[in-house]
Amino acid sequence: MKIVDLTHLIHPQMPVFPGTEKPIFEDGNTLEKDGFLEKKIAMYSHTGTHIDAPAHMLKDGMFLDEYEVEYFSGNGYIIDLTNSKSKYIEIEDLKKYEGKIKYADYLILRTGWSKLWGNDDYFKGFPTLSLDCANWICKFKLKGIGIDAISIDNIESSTFSVHHIFFKEGMIIIENLTNLDHIEKDTFLFMCMPLKTKEADGSPTRAIAIL
Repeated sequence: MKIVDLTHLIHPQMPVFPGTEKPIFEDGNTLEKDGFLEKKIAMYSHTGTHIDAPAHMLKDGMFLDEYEVEYFSGNGYIIDLTNSKSKYIEIEDLKKYEGKIKYADYLILRTGWSKLWGNDDYFKGFPTLSLDCANWICKFKLKGIGIDAISIDNIESSTFSVHHIFFKEGMIIIENLTNLDHIEKDTFLFMCMPLKTKEADGSPTRAIAIL
């Protein structure tokens, strides 16, 4: 068995979605003063490698704490799109994998964008799903979809249409995945456990692939 960590490190200087604040780490207790070390951490619920819940954008959408814990584990299927030069991921790019997607719980899209993590270019020009493709994916009744980019929607989107398409199906979205090139098989066990917080519209996750 091999476990691949698909998660970016959370730290005060890390990249964050434009317009949000970086995580704040403060010493709550110190070895010198208290005899033990404890950090006080403040950050947005969609920091780093994280999960979006339907409640993130839908008024009546589910929060992460309303899902059974088993939901965050399932059969993963990864598609390598690193050679694509298109701005959008279309149905034609995924249709040949239809026979395997139908057995998946989680569809993971490898764009190669995680190699730009920490660079301003990470926020620019990453491929996103077309609306037709997002609607096509919904027919597979997946638990969720993941991508190695800052968003499943275009960074300039104000409507977040792709998010809405998946959220209306009850799907979760995992963004800012990394190390997808370390997954040596196209099928694997995918896990993305969120923090168990009340009314969780999103949560950082320690996403992993078990091969």
